Amino acid sequence: MKIGVISDTHLETPSPLLRIVAEKYFRDVDMVFHAGDIQAPQVLEPFRKKPFYVVAGNRDRPIIKETYPTKELIEVEGFRIGLTHGWGFPFGLAKRASSLFGDIDCLVFGHSHRPTNHRRHGVLFFNPGAFNGGVFSLWRRTVGILNIKNDIRGKILRISSEQA
Repeated sequence: MKIGVISDTHLETPSPLLRIVAEKYFRDVDMVFHAGDIQAPQVLEPFRKKPFYVVAGNRDRPIIKETYPTKELIEVEGFRIGLTHGWGFPFGLAKRASSLFGDIDCLVFGHSHRPTNHRRHGVLFFNPGAFNGGVFSLWRRTVGILNIKNDIRGKILRISSEQA
């Protein structure tokens, strides 16, 4: 099982680069997770060919916040994955976000724009960083892949803006 993970798109409509992410970086994924700050519903259109889970972020419009939850617990291949956006200051974000869930194998979150891929106390903490970069990500655009087989492993992928 392979899951494409994206967060912090901060777009009004799908950009050419977002379509490249869906068609190239997420071409062979089985499903997609979006960890919030989508902005507008049409931004999700490139990912609708695959099963996907979405949570609302702090910068999302009311239509997104009314349509999608702020947290989702997803079971995949016997693993429990918590999906949320996050809130507040970047320091301590993973701890705050994990407090929303009980016993999980993986926490997927966004908000900080900082890629995270580490294990603590048996839980994989995974933040794909930000599709739309920004100062907190040193203007780097990133997405992620979760591979699930006997365990969950994450990989951060840097997106090249020259592809658009």
